[in-house]
Amino acid sequence: MPYTAETLIAHVERDDPSPETIALASDILRAGGLVAFPTETVYGLGANALDADAISHIFEAKQRPANDPIIVHLAEPDDIGIVASDVPDLVGQLAEAFWPGPLTLIMKKHRDVPGNVTAQRDTVAVRIPNHPIALSLLRASGVPIGAPSANRFSRPSPTRAEHVLADLGGHVDVVLDGGNTDIGVESTILDLTSAIPTLLRPGGIPLEALRDIIPDVQYTPLYIEEDGIAPSPGTLSKHYAPQAQLTVYDGPREIVLPHIHRIAEGHLENNDRVGLLLPNGDVSRFEDLPVSIATLGDDESTTAARLYAALRELDNLNVDIILARAPEEGGLGLAIRDRMTRAAEGRVVKVQS
Repeated sequence: MPYTAETLIAHVERDDPSPETIALASDILRAGGLVAFPTETVYGLGANALDADAISHIFEAKQRPANDPIIVHLAEPDDIGIVASDVPDLVGQLAEAFWPGPLTLIMKKHRDVPGNVTAQRDTVAVRIPNHPIALSLLRASGVPIGAPSANRFSRPSPTRAEHVLADLGGHVDVVLDGGNTDIGVESTILDLTSAIPTLLRPGGIPLEALRDIIPDVQYTPLYIEEDGIAPSPGTLSKHYAPQAQLTVYDGPREIVLPHIHRIAEGHLENNDRVGLLLPNGDVSRFEDLPVSIATLGDDESTTAARLYAALRELDNLNVDIILARAPEEGGLGLAIRDRMTRAAEGRVVKVQS
Protein backbone atom coordinates (compact mmCIF):
# COMPACT_ATOMS: atom_id res chain seq x y z
CA MET A 1 0.00 0.00 0.00
CA PRO A 2 1.23 3.55 -0.69
CA TYR A 3 2.55 5.52 2.26
CA THR A 4 -0.14 7.98 3.38
CA ALA A 5 0.04 11.03 5.60
CA GLU A 6 -1.81 14.24 6.37
CA THR A 7 0.47 16.54 4.40
CA LEU A 8 1.55 19.76 6.09
CA ILE A 9 2.74 22.61 3.87
CA ALA A 10 5.30 24.88 5.53
CA HIS A 11 6.48 28.03 3.76
CA VAL A 12 10.17 28.59 4.50
CA GLU A 13 12.34 31.59 3.67
CA ARG A 14 15.07 30.29 1.38
CA ASP A 15 17.97 32.19 2.94
CA ASP A 16 16.62 32.36 6.50
CA PRO A 17 14.86 29.06 7.26
CA SER A 18 12.71 29.13 10.38
CA PRO A 19 14.47 27.09 13.10
CA GLU A 20 11.07 25.98 14.43
CA THR A 21 9.94 24.67 11.05
CA ILE A 22 13.27 22.95 10.41
CA ALA A 23 13.09 21.36 13.87
CA LEU A 24 9.60 20.04 13.12
CA ALA A 25 10.75 18.52 9.83
CA SER A 26 13.84 17.06 11.54
CA ASP A 27 11.67 15.38 14.17
CA ILE A 28 9.57 13.84 11.40
CA LEU A 29 12.69 12.48 9.69
CA ARG A 30 14.07 10.98 12.87
CA ALA A 31 10.67 9.39 13.57
CA GLY A 32 10.70 7.63 10.19
CA GLY A 33 8.50 10.03 8.22
CA LEU A 34 8.89 11.74 4.86
CA VAL A 35 9.87 15.35 4.23
CA ALA A 36 9.88 17.06 0.82
CA PHE A 37 12.42 19.86 0.61
CA PRO A 38 14.05 22.07 -2.02
CA THR A 39 17.59 21.61 -3.22
CA GLU A 40 19.40 23.68 -5.83
CA THR A 41 18.38 21.10 -8.48
CA VAL A 42 14.84 19.85 -7.77
CA TYR A 43 12.69 19.10 -4.71
CA GLY A 44 13.69 15.91 -2.92
CA LEU A 45 11.55 13.40 -1.02
CA GLY A 46 13.61 12.69 2.07
CA ALA A 47 13.82 9.98 4.70
CA ASN A 48 16.47 8.88 7.19
CA ALA A 49 18.95 7.05 4.97
CA LEU A 50 19.95 4.69 7.79
CA ASP A 51 16.34 3.59 8.48
CA ALA A 52 15.26 0.87 6.05
CA ASP A 53 11.60 1.19 6.99
CA ALA A 54 11.65 4.95 6.40
CA ILE A 55 13.34 4.45 3.04
CA SER A 56 10.66 1.93 2.08
CA HIS A 57 8.08 4.70 2.54
CA ILE A 58 9.81 6.69 -0.23
CA PHE A 59 9.35 3.81 -2.67
CA GLU A 60 5.72 3.36 -1.58
CA ALA A 61 4.87 7.06 -1.86
CA LYS A 62 6.51 7.50 -5.27
CA GLN A 63 5.49 4.06 -6.60
CA ARG A 64 9.18 3.76 -7.45
CA PRO A 65 10.58 0.35 -8.46
CA ALA A 66 13.01 -1.21 -6.01
CA ASN A 67 15.69 -1.55 -8.71
CA ASP A 68 16.18 2.25 -8.85
CA PRO A 69 18.65 3.41 -6.15
CA ILE A 70 18.39 6.79 -4.43
CA ILE A 71 20.91 9.48 -3.53
CA VAL A 72 22.06 10.03 0.03
CA HIS A 73 22.43 13.71 0.99
CA LEU A 74 24.97 14.81 3.58
CA ALA A 75 25.66 18.08 5.41
CA GLU A 76 29.48 18.01 5.29
CA PRO A 77 32.27 16.13 3.49
CA ASP A 78 33.38 14.81 6.89
CA ASP A 79 30.12 12.81 7.00
CA ILE A 80 31.04 10.64 4.00
CA GLY A 81 32.40 7.88 6.23
CA ILE A 82 28.92 7.37 7.70
CA VAL A 83 27.58 6.04 4.40
CA ALA A 84 30.62 5.13 2.26
CA SER A 85 33.75 3.01 2.64
CA ASP A 86 37.04 2.84 0.77
CA VAL A 87 36.65 6.52 -0.12
CA PRO A 88 38.98 7.38 -3.05
CA ASP A 89 41.47 10.23 -2.65
CA LEU A 90 39.85 11.92 -5.65
CA VAL A 91 36.76 12.64 -3.52
CA GLY A 92 38.58 15.37 -1.62
CA GLN A 93 39.54 17.17 -4.81
CA LEU A 94 36.04 16.90 -6.24
CA ALA A 95 34.46 18.00 -2.97
CA GLU A 96 36.65 21.09 -2.84
CA ALA A 97 35.71 22.01 -6.40
CA PHE A 98 31.98 21.17 -6.46
CA TRP A 99 30.50 20.70 -2.96
CA PRO A 100 28.12 21.85 -1.83
CA GLY A 101 26.61 21.54 -5.27
CA PRO A 102 24.97 19.35 -7.92
CA LEU A 103 27.56 16.56 -8.08
CA THR A 104 26.74 13.04 -6.88
CA LEU A 105 29.58 10.55 -6.35
CA ILE A 106 29.20 6.76 -6.51
CA MET A 107 31.38 4.98 -3.94
CA LYS A 108 31.45 1.69 -2.09
CA LYS A 109 28.71 1.72 0.51
CA HIS A 110 29.12 1.47 4.26
CA ARG A 111 27.64 -1.66 5.85
CA ASP A 112 25.17 0.48 7.82
CA VAL A 113 23.42 1.73 4.67
CA PRO A 114 20.25 -0.33 4.09
CA GLY A 115 20.07 -2.34 0.90
CA ASN A 116 16.88 -0.64 -0.27
CA VAL A 117 18.78 2.67 -0.54
CA THR A 118 21.17 1.17 -3.09
CA ALA A 119 18.91 -1.30 -4.96
CA GLN A 120 20.89 -4.03 -3.14
CA ARG A 121 24.11 -2.95 -4.87
CA ASP A 122 27.38 -2.57 -2.97
CA THR A 123 27.69 1.08 -4.02
CA VAL A 124 26.05 4.24 -2.74
CA ALA A 125 25.32 7.62 -4.38
CA VAL A 126 26.28 10.62 -2.23
CA ARG A 127 26.10 14.40 -2.53
CA ILE A 128 26.01 17.62 -0.50
CA PRO A 129 23.25 19.94 -1.75
CA ASN A 130 23.84 23.66 -2.20
CA HIS A 131 20.62 25.02 -0.72
CA PRO A 132 20.15 26.72 2.69
CA ILE A 133 16.93 24.84 3.49
CA ALA A 134 18.36 21.44 2.58
CA LEU A 135 21.55 22.06 4.56
CA SER A 136 19.61 23.36 7.57
CA LEU A 137 17.48 20.21 7.53
CA LEU A 138 20.51 17.94 7.27
CA ARG A 139 22.32 19.65 10.13
CA ALA A 140 19.29 19.84 12.42
CA SER A 141 18.20 16.24 11.85
CA GLY A 142 21.68 14.84 12.37
CA VAL A 143 21.04 11.99 9.93
CA PRO A 144 21.96 11.43 6.27
CA ILE A 145 18.88 11.91 4.11
CA GLY A 146 18.03 9.55 1.28
CA ALA A 147 16.11 11.60 -1.26
CA PRO A 148 15.08 11.01 -4.85
CA SER A 149 13.00 13.68 -6.57
CA ALA A 150 9.68 14.38 -4.83
CA ASN A 151 7.36 13.30 -7.62
CA ARG A 152 5.42 10.25 -8.68
CA PHE A 153 7.80 7.81 -10.36
CA SER A 154 8.64 8.59 -14.02
CA ARG A 155 6.83 11.96 -13.93
CA PRO A 156 8.65 15.27 -14.54
CA SER A 157 10.68 16.21 -11.48
CA PRO A 158 9.31 18.96 -9.18
CA THR A 159 10.88 22.41 -9.25
CA ARG A 160 8.14 24.01 -7.13
CA ALA A 161 6.27 22.89 -4.03
CA GLU A 162 3.01 22.84 -6.02
CA HIS A 163 4.51 20.11 -8.23
CA VAL A 164 5.23 18.01 -5.13
CA LEU A 165 1.67 18.44 -3.89
CA ALA A 166 0.21 17.58 -7.30
CA ASP A 167 1.99 14.22 -7.26
CA LEU A 168 2.44 13.38 -3.58
CA GLY A 169 -0.18 15.29 -1.60
CA GLY A 170 -1.38 12.85 1.07
CA HIS A 171 1.79 10.75 0.73
CA VAL A 172 4.36 12.97 2.48
CA ASP A 173 4.30 14.30 6.04
CA VAL A 174 5.55 17.82 5.36
CA VAL A 175 6.49 19.86 2.30
CA LEU A 176 9.00 22.64 2.94
CA ASP A 177 8.01 25.26 0.37
CA GLY A 178 11.13 27.27 -0.39
CA GLY A 179 10.05 28.61 -3.77
CA ASN A 180 11.43 27.63 -7.17
CA THR A 181 14.62 25.62 -7.36
CA ASP A 182 17.62 27.21 -9.06
CA ILE A 183 19.10 24.74 -11.57
CA GLY A 184 16.03 22.70 -12.43
CA VAL A 185 17.74 19.48 -13.61
CA GLU A 186 19.18 16.90 -11.27
CA SER A 187 22.76 16.47 -10.17
CA THR A 188 25.58 15.08 -12.26
CA ILE A 189 26.37 11.49 -11.20
CA LEU A 190 29.99 10.33 -11.35
CA ASP A 191 30.97 6.71 -10.68
CA LEU A 192 34.27 6.49 -8.79
CA THR A 193 34.20 2.70 -8.43
CA SER A 194 35.15 1.96 -12.03
CA ALA A 195 38.76 1.82 -13.24
CA ILE A 196 38.23 5.19 -14.97
CA PRO A 197 35.76 7.65 -13.40
CA THR A 198 32.56 7.41 -15.42
CA LEU A 199 29.75 9.90 -15.87
CA LEU A 200 26.49 7.99 -15.39
CA ARG A 201 24.10 10.95 -15.58
CA PRO A 202 24.81 14.46 -16.89
CA GLY A 203 23.43 17.20 -14.68
CA GLY A 204 24.08 20.50 -12.98
CA ILE A 205 27.88 20.17 -13.17
CA PRO A 206 28.82 20.12 -16.88
CA LEU A 207 31.02 17.37 -18.26
CA GLU A 208 33.53 20.03 -19.31
CA ALA A 209 33.98 21.07 -15.66
CA LEU A 210 34.66 17.48 -14.63
CA ARG A 211 37.26 17.15 -17.37
CA ASP A 212 39.17 20.07 -15.89
CA ILE A 213 39.89 17.78 -12.92
CA ILE A 214 39.58 14.32 -14.53
CA PRO A 215 40.69 14.66 -18.17
CA ASP A 216 39.96 11.01 -18.98
CA VAL A 217 36.44 10.86 -17.48
CA GLN A 218 34.22 8.56 -19.54
CA TYR A 219 30.63 9.12 -20.62
CA THR A 220 28.39 6.61 -22.34
CA PRO A 221 24.62 7.25 -22.00
CA LEU A 222 22.79 4.45 -20.20
CA TYR A 223 19.16 3.54 -20.91
CA ILE A 224 18.16 0.77 -18.50
CA GLU A 225 14.80 -0.93 -18.98
CA GLU A 226 12.43 -0.92 -16.00
CA ASP A 227 13.12 -4.58 -15.16
CA GLY A 228 16.91 -4.05 -15.15
CA ILE A 229 19.12 -3.03 -12.23
CA ALA A 230 19.99 0.65 -12.50
CA PRO A 231 23.62 1.46 -11.59
CA SER A 232 22.52 4.89 -10.38
CA PRO A 233 19.45 7.10 -10.20
CA GLY A 234 18.32 8.64 -13.48
CA THR A 235 19.50 5.86 -15.80
CA LEU A 236 16.16 4.17 -16.54
CA SER A 237 15.04 4.62 -20.14
CA LYS A 238 11.67 6.11 -19.13
CA HIS A 239 11.97 8.99 -16.71
CA TYR A 240 10.76 12.58 -16.25
CA ALA A 241 7.89 11.83 -18.66
CA PRO A 242 4.76 13.93 -19.21
CA GLN A 243 1.37 12.28 -19.67
CA ALA A 244 1.28 13.39 -23.31
CA GLN A 245 3.54 11.66 -25.84
CA LEU A 246 6.73 13.67 -26.31
CA THR A 247 8.87 13.49 -29.45
CA VAL A 248 12.21 15.33 -29.70
CA TYR A 249 13.66 16.47 -33.01
CA ASP A 250 17.43 16.78 -33.31
CA GLY A 251 19.36 18.64 -36.00
CA PRO A 252 20.20 22.12 -37.29
CA ARG A 253 17.64 24.70 -36.15
CA GLU A 254 16.76 25.92 -39.65
CA ILE A 255 15.96 22.37 -40.72
CA VAL A 256 14.28 21.16 -37.54
CA LEU A 257 11.81 24.04 -37.11
CA PRO A 258 10.09 23.65 -40.52
CA HIS A 259 10.01 19.89 -39.89
CA ILE A 260 8.28 20.35 -36.53
CA HIS A 261 5.85 22.77 -38.20
CA ARG A 262 4.87 20.12 -40.77
CA ILE A 263 4.52 17.44 -38.08
CA ALA A 264 2.33 19.75 -36.01
CA GLU A 265 0.13 20.50 -39.03
CA GLY A 266 -0.35 16.77 -39.59
CA HIS A 267 -1.41 16.20 -35.99
CA LEU A 268 -3.81 19.15 -36.12
CA GLU A 269 -5.43 17.69 -39.25
CA ASN A 270 -6.05 14.55 -37.17
CA ASN A 271 -7.69 16.72 -34.47
CA ASP A 272 -4.86 16.07 -32.01
CA ARG A 273 -4.22 18.73 -29.38
CA VAL A 274 -0.63 19.77 -30.02
CA GLY A 275 1.83 21.18 -27.49
CA LEU A 276 5.21 22.65 -28.39
CA LEU A 277 8.21 22.94 -26.08
CA LEU A 278 10.26 25.81 -27.50
CA PRO A 279 13.02 28.33 -26.78
CA ASN A 280 11.62 31.86 -26.85
CA GLY A 281 13.34 32.58 -30.16
CA ASP A 282 11.47 29.75 -31.92
CA VAL A 283 7.94 30.77 -30.92
CA SER A 284 7.31 33.18 -33.80
CA ARG A 285 7.76 30.34 -36.31
CA PHE A 286 4.52 28.75 -35.06
CA GLU A 287 2.21 31.74 -34.61
CA ASP A 288 0.05 30.58 -37.52
CA LEU A 289 -0.85 27.29 -35.78
CA PRO A 290 -3.53 26.69 -33.11
CA VAL A 291 -1.12 24.97 -30.72
CA SER A 292 -0.23 25.31 -27.04
CA ILE A 293 3.31 26.55 -26.47
CA ALA A 294 5.42 26.28 -23.31
CA THR A 295 8.51 28.46 -23.54
CA LEU A 296 11.99 27.55 -22.30
CA GLY A 297 13.71 30.93 -22.24
CA ASP A 298 16.68 32.17 -24.24
CA ASP A 299 19.64 30.21 -22.81
CA GLU A 300 20.47 26.78 -21.46
CA SER A 301 20.33 27.82 -17.80
CA THR A 302 16.77 29.09 -18.21
CA THR A 303 15.84 26.03 -20.26
CA ALA A 304 17.10 23.72 -17.50
CA ALA A 305 15.20 25.67 -14.85
CA ARG A 306 11.99 25.71 -16.94
CA LEU A 307 11.99 22.23 -18.51
CA TYR A 308 9.98 20.21 -15.99
CA ALA A 309 7.54 23.00 -15.21
CA ALA A 310 6.93 23.46 -18.95
CA LEU A 311 6.16 19.75 -19.40
CA ARG A 312 3.70 19.93 -16.52
CA GLU A 313 2.09 23.07 -17.99
CA LEU A 314 1.43 21.28 -21.27
CA ASP A 315 -0.03 18.29 -19.44
CA ASN A 316 -2.33 20.63 -17.54
CA LEU A 317 -3.55 21.93 -20.92
CA ASN A 318 -4.50 18.35 -21.84
CA VAL A 319 -2.46 18.21 -25.03
CA ASP A 320 -2.23 14.85 -26.77
CA ILE A 321 1.28 15.17 -28.11
CA ILE A 322 4.30 17.38 -27.39
CA LEU A 323 6.95 18.27 -29.97
CA ALA A 324 10.34 19.69 -28.96
CA ARG A 325 13.67 20.67 -30.49
CA ALA A 326 16.79 19.17 -28.91
CA PRO A 327 19.33 21.68 -27.54
CA GLU A 328 23.03 21.69 -28.30
CA GLU A 329 25.08 19.09 -26.40
CA GLY A 330 27.61 21.35 -24.63
CA GLY A 331 27.38 22.57 -21.04
CA LEU A 332 23.95 22.12 -19.46
CA GLY A 333 22.64 21.19 -22.90
CA LEU A 334 23.93 17.65 -22.40
CA ALA A 335 21.78 17.24 -19.28
CA ILE A 336 18.76 18.82 -20.96
CA ARG A 337 19.05 16.46 -23.93
CA ASP A 338 19.33 13.51 -21.54
CA ARG A 339 16.14 14.52 -19.70
CA MET A 340 14.24 15.15 -22.93
CA THR A 341 15.32 11.77 -24.34
CA ARG A 342 14.10 9.90 -21.25
CA ALA A 343 10.91 11.96 -21.06
CA ALA A 344 10.28 11.00 -24.70
CA GLU A 345 11.02 7.32 -23.93
CA GLY A 346 13.67 7.43 -26.65
CA ARG A 347 11.53 9.06 -29.34
CA VAL A 348 14.33 11.25 -30.73
CA VAL A 349 14.17 11.90 -34.46
CA LYS A 350 17.30 12.98 -36.37
CA VAL A 351 16.31 15.59 -38.95
CA GLN A 352 18.85 16.09 -41.74
CA SER A 353 16.90 17.60 -44.60
